[in-house]
Amino acid sequence: MQKFLKVLFMITVDGLTVEFGGTTLFKDISFQINEKDRIALMGKNGAGKSTLLKILAGVRQPTRGSVSAPKDCVIAYLPQHLMTEDGRTVFEETCQAFAHLHEVEAEINRINEELTIRTDYESDEYMALIEKVATLSEKFYAIDMTHFEEDVEKTLLGLGFERKDFERPTNEFSGGWRMRIELAKLLLKDPDVLLLDEPTNHLDIESIGWLEDFIRESSKAVVVISHDRKFVDNITTRTIEVTMGRIYDYKASYSHYLELRKERREQQQKQYEEQQKMIQETKDFIERFKGTYSKTLQVQSRVKMLEKLELIEVDEEDTSSLRLKFPPSPRSGSYPVQMSDVAKSFGDKNIFKGVNLTVERGDKIAFVGRNGEGKSTLVKCIMGELEHEGKLELGHNVQIGYFAQNQASLLDGELTVFQTIDDVAKGEIRNKIRDLLGAFMFGGEDSTKKVKVLSGGERTRLAILKLLLEPVNLLILDEPTNHLDLKTKDVLKQALVDFDGTLIVVSHDRDFLDGLVTKVYEFGNHKVREHLCGIYEFLETKKMESLQELEKKG
Repeated sequence: MQKFLKVLFMITVDGLTVEFGGTTLFKDISFQINEKDRIALMGKNGAGKSTLLKILAGVRQPTRGSVSAPKDCVIAYLPQHLMTEDGRTVFEETCQAFAHLHEVEAEINRINEELTIRTDYESDEYMALIEKVATLSEKFYAIDMTHFEEDVEKTLLGLGFERKDFERPTNEFSGGWRMRIELAKLLLKDPDVLLLDEPTNHLDIESIGWLEDFIRESSKAVVVISHDRKFVDNITTRTIEVTMGRIYDYKASYSHYLELRKERREQQQKQYEEQQKMIQETKDFIERFKGTYSKTLQVQSRVKMLEKLELIEVDEEDTSSLRLKFPPSPRSGSYPVQMSDVAKSFGDKNIFKGVNLTVERGDKIAFVGRNGEGKSTLVKCIMGELEHEGKLELGHNVQIGYFAQNQASLLDGELTVFQTIDDVAKGEIRNKIRDLLGAFMFGGEDSTKKVKVLSGGERTRLAILKLLLEPVNLLILDEPTNHLDLKTKDVLKQALVDFDGTLIVVSHDRDFLDGLVTKVYEFGNHKVREHLCGIYEFLETKKMESLQELEKKG
C-alpha cells in the first residue's frame, strides 16, 4: 500500500519540559527521530515514557519546548488503553484505515462536478479548482487501491484473527482483541512514524513474531515502549532512556544499552565520590582559615566556588539485584493436578476436549497458544470456577496461590501499599518489606499511598507481590508480566526460579519464560499438547513443524 507522498522526514524535539503538580517529569530535553530509526523508549515506571510518547503523538502538550515534523509526515499512535467504536464488523472497522482515501475520492468527484457546472473559465477561482483537483488526483491515483482488501486480510490474520472473525461485530471481542484491530488500522495507514505503547501486552507469541517481522521489514521509524525484552531486542537499534528528568540516547540495542548504562553509572559513582571528597576538603579549609586575615581571599574564593559548583548526580539505583525469597512451600502430594478426558464448551462452541495431563510436584509449566484457545479457561477449571466434562483432581494438601488478570481489582482500596504487604508478610521477610516495595517500584512516599489511588499497573504489581508472600505450593499466574517493567520482571522471575513448589504460568513473554519453565503445554485446535522442553526449544520445534506443513500444502 503506497501513500500519498513519501517524505524524508525528521521529528525534532527541542527543549521539552513537562511539569505537573509541582513535580518536573523531565526538563529541557532535546533529540531527533530520523527516518528508519527504531527506538526503544526505556526507563522505570513513572519516569514519563508514556507522557513523552503522547507528546510526540500530539495528544498532549508540554509545559515548555516544541515538537516539530514536516506537514506531510504521518504519525500513528497506539496508546496502552483504547476501545474501538461499536457498530461495525472487524473487517469494516479495520477498513477505516482507508477512510481518508474515500474522503479524498469524494472531494475529487465534488470538484469535477462543480467544474462541469461553472462557466467562469478565466477566473482565478476556476483555475484554483483545476489546480486543486489535479493535485488531489495525482496523490489519489498514485495509490494502489486494488489490493487494499487483501492487505486488510493479511494484517488481521497476522495479528491472530481467523477468517470467520472478520464478519463478527467488534463488540463481541475483549479489550485485548479490540486493541489488535486498532493496531491493524495503524499498520495499514502506512505511517512515517509508528508510536507503540506496550503493543505486545495483548498479543500471543505467534502474533508478536509477525509484528516483529512487519517492523523489521518496514522502512518506517518506530518508537516503542515495551516490557518484552526479547521483542525490544529483536526490533530496535537505538535506545532512549528517560531517567531523573533527563534522557540518555544510545545508538545501541537494549541489551547493549544495559552494558553501557552500567558503565555510565560506575563512572558517575566514581566522579560523585571524587567531588564529595573535594567538597569536604574545601569545607575543612574554609572552616580552618575563615578567621585568618592572610587567607581571607582564598577562603572567599573557595566559598564562591562551592556556591557555583554543579553537583554530580548518580542515576537511580538498580534494585533488581534484590532477591525475593518465597516462604517455604507446605509439601503437597506427588501429583498436584491430574486430568483425564477433560473438555469444556460454551454453548455450541467447543474450547478443548480430550485433555489428559498430569502435573508433578515441582513442575514449572507454561500454558501457551493463541488467544481464545482456552488457556485461561483451563486455569479456571483447575480453580473450580468453571464446570467441565471429564475428571480433574487436585492432589493431597494442594494450596493454590492464583493471580488472575483482574486480580488487581480485588485489593482493599482503603489500605495503604505498606499495610497491604504488612498484612501477609511472615517471619524474616517482615524486616525487608521496604526493600521489597522498593524493588516493586513502591519506594519512599509511594508506600503510604492508598490502594484506591494507584493506577492499574501499580495495582497489578502490588497484587503480585502480595501473592508471592503467601505460603502456597501451587502457583497459577495468568499473564503476570503485562504491567511489570523489566527490573520488576527480573525480580519476579528469579523468585519463581527459586520457588520450591509447583508453577503454572500463562504467558506470551518468551524472555520471561526462558530458563523458568521446563514443560510447555500448547493450546490449539481444541487440544492441549505436552512438550517436555523449555520455551525456546518449543518455538524451534514449532517453526520446523510449520515449515513441514507448508511444504505438504505446497
